Amino acid sequence: MSGIKLHLDQGESDAVARFAAALGVRPEDVAFAALNRLMTKTEDPELRRDVVETRDWRKHNLPMWSDSACSVHAYEGKPDDQPAPGHKG
Repeated sequence: MSGIKLHLDQGESDAVARFAAALGVRPEDVAFAALNRLMTKTEDPELRRDVVETRDWRKHNLPMWSDSACSVHAYEGKPDDQPAPGHKG
């Protein structure tokens, strides 16, 4: 069996792991489901363009669904984590 390595930023990995846990599956299952959906639409010109554009912007940015920019859970519609009492920051 061949393998593909997917390198994620910590905020990306945490978001995927949290989603997988909510579904009761492994992060690998989430990644395979996403790839499965993508590969069924390979002839869509908009999807093809999105793959190339995502590759380019990902070099310098995190996706909106990642835990980034002090906006944890924003993509899930959850409130931002609040600092613990006595936290200075």
